[in-house]
Amino acid sequence: MTGAATMTHQARRRLAGSTHHANGRSNGSTGLRRLRAATLSALLGLPLIVASTAGWSQTGLRFEAMQAALRGEAVSTESEQKGDPVAALAAYLSESSGERSPHGRGHADADQSALDDAQQRDAEQPQLISAEGPAGILPGDSAFAALAAFAAQLEGRDPGLKMAEAKAKATKATKVPAKAGADDEATFVGSQVCLGCHTTQAAAFNQTIMGRIFRNPRNAQERGGCETCHGAGSLHVKLGGGRGVGGIISFRKEDHSRSVADNNAICMSCHDTGDRLHWQGSTHETRDVACTNCHTVMANVSPKANLKTVVEVDTCVQCHKNKRAEMWRSSHMPVREGKMTCTSCHNPHGSFGESLLKEATINDNCYKCHAEKRGPFLFEHAPVRENCTNCHEPHGSNNDFLLKISRPRLCQQCHSTLSGHPANPRNPVSVYAIGRECQNCHSQHHGSNSPSGARFQR
Repeated sequence: MTGAATMTHQARRRLAGSTHHANGRSNGSTGLRRLRAATLSALLGLPLIVASTAGWSQTGLRFEAMQAALRGEAVSTESEQKGDPVAALAAYLSESSGERSPHGRGHADADQSALDDAQQRDAEQPQLISAEGPAGILPGDSAFAALAAFAAQLEGRDPGLKMAEAKAKATKATKVPAKAGADDEATFVGSQVCLGCHTTQAAAFNQTIMGRIFRNPRNAQERGGCETCHGAGSLHVKLGGGRGVGGIISFRKEDHSRSVADNNAICMSCHDTGDRLHWQGSTHETRDVACTNCHTVMANVSPKANLKTVVEVDTCVQCHKNKRAEMWRSSHMPVREGKMTCTSCHNPHGSFGESLLKEATINDNCYKCHAEKRGPFLFEHAPVRENCTNCHEPHGSNNDFLLKISRPRLCQQCHSTLSGHPANPRNPVSVYAIGRECQNCHSQHHGSNSPSGARFQR
């Protein structure tokens, strides 16, 4: 306790000496800040000194006396003994208020100006601790008020002490209107209500395959009519209609309110068997191809399958334009003539084979028409057994028989070292370059059942 008082007196003496120094120049504001800093350091050390002193109750330090000193009141004679920190505090406050200022009364105005400036700066700075101290504390000096509140907190007598808390600005409550048209809010109204506006679309729909089915429903889904695919329409009707209004499902490509998978799921709720069994995970499904990219159910365009075009091939070549070019080559499958279509070999809704083929392998796909090439043969030709596309281009070629390259170069890709054959495959005087060339002799190149057909000659 004596050390705290000594620290206070020594700080006051150093501050007084530094104030008279510098050729008599006065700096009241700097002196006041130094006085405050010295007092704060001394008083904030009181709890540590008290906590380390076993005889707390015998020191004579009373918080009532400290608070009285802070308010500028007279301290009792008992507290004015040598080394008493309360007396030191009262003496400091007396000096800092100007009663015994070392600068004299002549500097009162300058000190008051510096004090006002310091108070203004303190008011502009955020205060971390606020307290409602008792009346009489030096007005405007928040540091003294904070010290008084801190001392009262130590004794537990000031319930008004509150730690400053950051208060978030209250966000103005804004009512967000509910999304109109959500399926969980709308209810079914029936197809007759839809006919009130969509008479033209309904008339065209009745001529389609689905329209005829919906006129004679077989289950609850078909009895739902328009709302089976477009969703419940009560909110759409209530809001006066319009594209996408009331949560109605439009299936349009430019409508980004729903994903392709969501729209496809509506179609798959009925068409999930048969050829659509392998749709999940198929090439078209993983590339976000929508059912409505190929099909249209609101108009009778194609003879079957509700396609968007009259001819099936035209639907496929919207994307597969390179296959359209191949089909117009001199050697081609009879797709142009209408004797077969893309779906003769491919299943666009998915398959368990490669390239969306209907069969497990390419050869099995070809054998559906070219059964004579299936075998088994006594002498098998390995490239043929492996894959028909080793030699043939199925969608079209400029070489005969859909061959990838012309003969005999096609054969010499494998049979490049031949004994007894001419080195020049296009030797104009060679019998091997006339007609079908290699096939002039090796006519059974797909395989032979002849005992002497090891070289596929018969």
